[in-house]
Order: sequence, then structure tokens, then C-alpha cells
Amino acid sequence: MIILDDADKKILNTIQFDFPLENEPFQKLGEQLGISEEEVIERLERLQNEGAVRKIGPIINRQGVGGTSTLVAATVPEERVDEVADYINEYQEVSHNYHRPEKFNIWFTISAPSRERIDTILDELHEKTGLEFVDLPTKRLFKIGVRFNIR
Repeated sequence: MIILDDADKKILNTIQFDFPLENEPFQKLGEQLGISEEEVIERLERLQNEGAVRKIGPIINRQGVGGTSTLVAATVPEERVDEVADYINEYQEVSHNYHRPEKFNIWFTISAPSRERIDTILDELHEKTGLEFVDLPTKRLFKIGVRFNIR
């Protein structure tokens, strides 16, 4: 269990939707929360190490900037899950890589500048692993915003 004090909770609630778009975002965040830039950075590093924060980064609407994305599923023998996940995670275009206890047990998304790049990644993964990857491109987007109110 991760123990959060009031400052941790304020940081987590703020960075979800109000992350400062500044040259010195952690300094600005500290000013907003009444703590130093160094403390913000130390707390976020600790929260990341403890698993409360996975990543801090933008969510880019790939279609809005001229790219494309797809959801991919694969059936991977359990003894090869870590090996195949390592291959998948080599690509900067990959996000949201999950292991599930189902027939299709590996799920991930690819966001790339072009459909050709997605096809290249899937072809390379097939060559590296010998596995088939099911490409599930978006037909209709239902955007859901998620915000966790940390109390």
C-alpha cells in the first residue's frame, strides 16, 4: 500500500489535468502548491518508484496531428510473455501494453505518423516473435476522460 500525505494528494490531483505548461513546470507546480520545486520532483520520483505514478507526459490526439493509431492483440504463450513484451516495448510508438488472463493475453496500442509505420512495426514484431498480431484499428472513437480524485 502506498501512503500519501496531503502534499502527495495535492500533487497527484493537480498533475492530472492542470500540469503547468511552462519552461520550469515543477517550479510552477511547487509555487501553486506551496512547496519547493525540489520537493515536487522528489515526491514525484518517490511516487513513481512506489507505483502511484507510471508516467508524466502528454496525451496526443494522433488523428488531430495527422497520424493514426491502432489497438493490437496477441495470443502469447505464458512462458514467452516477458520476452514478447520486451520486443513490443522497444517501439516508442507503443503505449498501454497490458497482460490479460485471456486467450488474447497481450494488448497494446500503437500511435504513429502513418498507417505504413504501424504496418512496419507489426511486420517487425511478427518477424522477431513468430507470432500473429491482430490489428484492431479505430472505427469510431468514444473519448472518455478519467480523473482520479485523490483524498
